[in-house]
Amino acid sequence: MNTEDLNKIKTIVSALEDKKAEDIKIIDISEISVLADYFVITNGTNKSQTQALADSVEEKLAQMNIYPKHIEGYNGTDWILFDYYDILVHIFNGRENRNYYDLERIWRDGKIVTI
Repeated sequence: MNTEDLNKIKTIVSALEDKKAEDIKIIDISEISVLADYFVITNGTNKSQTQALADSVEEKLAQMNIYPKHIEGYNGTDWILFDYYDILVHIFNGRENRNYYDLERIWRDGKIVTI
């Protein structure tokens, strides 16, 4: 992992931890996909917390002049996705939605990263 990606991921994880995100996982998908290099996957416990997690990530990265290419699902109920080019941040509303979409299983050929 290069220094720039490491700094972004550390900032994302810190932003998520500040708002009490559950079970934060980082998966290196760089060798198995062209979508991105890393997935960050977590969940909140309700819609308000899920949006607070998303707001925290967006705010902390904006302080570093890093802005998402695309945001999906912010006003929805199940899943918020941030596309930061080489890093995709998935924030699920609740464990049940996370388990339903089961990205960790789908992308199990990626490498789990520990920060």
